[in-house]
Parts: sequence; C-alpha cells; structure tokens
Amino acid sequence: MTRSILITGAGAGIGRATARVFLNAGWEVTLLGRRAEALKETAGGHAARIIACDVGDPAGVEAAFAQLSRLDVLFNNAGISAPAAPIDEIPVDQWLEVSRTNITGMFLCARAAFGLMRRQTPRGGRIINNGSISAHAPRPGSAPYTMSKHAVTGLTRTLALDGRAFDIACAQIDIGNALTDMAARFQQGVPQADGSIRAEPVMDVDHVAQMVLHMANLPLEVNTPFVTIMARDMPFLGRG
Repeated sequence: MTRSILITGAGAGIGRATARVFLNAGWEVTLLGRRAEALKETAGGHAARIIACDVGDPAGVEAAFAQLSRLDVLFNNAGISAPAAPIDEIPVDQWLEVSRTNITGMFLCARAAFGLMRRQTPRGGRIINNGSISAHAPRPGSAPYTMSKHAVTGLTRTLALDGRAFDIACAQIDIGNALTDMAARFQQGVPQADGSIRAEPVMDVDHVAQMVLHMANLPLEVNTPFVTIMARDMPFLGRG
C-alpha cells in the first residue's frame, strides 16, 4: 500500500525540497501552504493533492485534514521568522505573527494529524516537527523565533509520550543553515554572539529532505525523538 504524507509550508524552502523527495520516492503526497500556485510549482507535474491553507487558521486546518482518509506521516514544517532586533524593538504584531504560524500552526496541524492517526485503521502514524538549532542556542535578536522553536520542542516531547497509546511516533528535526531563500543571507554575513558579522557555511537543502525521508521510513516501533542536521562548520557548537 502506498504510504501518505502531508507537508505543511510546502510552497518553498525545506517544505518544497522535502515534498519533491517524497514525490520521487513514490509516496502519496499532500502539499499544504498559503499559495496554491506555489504548491503546484512544488509538485512540478507529479500527482499531488494541493491544499491552500493558512496553518494558523483553525477552521482551515480542520477542513484540510478532513479531506484525508488516511495519513501515515505529517511533516509539520511551516514556519516564519522576524527581523533580528533587541526584544524592546520588536513590534508586538511581529511576535503575534510568528507565534501564530510557528506555535499555533504547529499545534493545530499536530492536533488534526493526531486525531486522524488515532482513529484510522490500522491506527498510528508519525509526526515530524521542524524545530531548529535555535531550540538549543539562539541567534542574537531572535526572541520570537527562538521562543517559538522551544515551544515546538515541548510539543514534540508531549506528543512522543501521548502518542505511545495510539501507535503514534513523534520526532523533531533541528536544522542548521540549509540553503533556502531564508538562509541565503548567511553566506553574506550574519551577527555572531561576539558582536561580529561573519559569513557562515551552508548545506544543500536536499540533505534535510533525505533525512526526513529516512525518519518517515522507520517502523513505528522505532523513533528518533530529536535529530540535528547542520552544515558541518557552522558556528553552532561554539556559539557564545
């Protein structure tokens, strides 16, 4: 039986790269994102279910998951960031926007997937949350994004525990410097913990997509609760 995955934030970046890897691997793929045209571009002619939806909209998420008869894997990927600044210079509206996508959106999609996986036959499935290296060590001026990724870690730990009773595994992939449009600036120079501005190494985003595929292919009695994948020489282990 062909296995199924729903990928949020599938219109660009890590979501797009991961979707294409799963499509090429023969999975039944549902692409979810705000812009249908971007999702169609991701599909690139492959047969994929396209759902235009804002993950921060409870009714929209509920309607999106209602279209699925079965779901084996959710890649809970959608996320945004805010411009770097000291916390007192960050507009409250920016915080609310980040938390709506990165926290509320993650919660809503995990909630919908958990409910579907719990009740389907055979029951069970896997939820893979996109965390971040920022869940371990923040970048300067990143309070909204870093807070949101710590929240994702709390979600992962809780679902990994609560899912046991229903054959649901929950894992988190923490990614560092995958080369997407969002990370392109790392090559020009970004603020460091010591106050300097330096360029940072990046890695091909396809490595992330292949890691998600590996995690998704594990049997349900196996879990990788936390996986970190990063450009080898990025200044993560030495931050601070």
